[in-house]
Amino acid sequence: MSRPTTPFEPGAYYHVWTHANGKENIFREDENYFFFLSKYSFYLSPAVKTFTYCLMPNHFHFLIQVNEDPALSTSKAFSNLLNSYCQFYNKKYHRKGSLFMSNLKREKISNDSYFTRCITYIHQNPTHHGFAKDFSKWKHSSWKAFFSEKQTHLEREKVLEWFGGKEEMISAHKSPAELDFDLSEE
Repeated sequence: MSRPTTPFEPGAYYHVWTHANGKENIFREDENYFFFLSKYSFYLSPAVKTFTYCLMPNHFHFLIQVNEDPALSTSKAFSNLLNSYCQFYNKKYHRKGSLFMSNLKREKISNDSYFTRCITYIHQNPTHHGFAKDFSKWKHSSWKAFFSEKQTHLEREKVLEWFGGKEEMISAHKSPAELDFDLSEE
């Protein structure tokens, strides 16, 4: 059963995800992932702060905080991202039509515990879905950025501070994370 779309509220935190239509993949090769992230940065950086993400062949997840400026529409930014990526993908693979499910799914982060579980859930998702045996080796997630010195658009320091440091973050990711709602449409 589909739940109503939660509106994006300025300053609020959200778990955001969507899935490919049917059994199709939205990412077929590394170039697709890199292109998607560059478009994400272009369209979403003005509207949100990004805490974590994971891109998998047929779906993706982000944990974001909506910026306070009400003039920056997060819904419009995501719409622009998905439309831009779909146009690129359709042209590259000589296809037509929608690539993504009709509604971008989102769940407002309602408490500290959910915020922590959401971060670990997103990072562990490739293992959960059988795309990787070890989520920490999945190259299309934010996990490695937390242990790198490279520049990033992620809220790296805030996430590391949230967990109490790198070792504590690693420790928190050793147990499988479950969320309190059904992601069966994932």
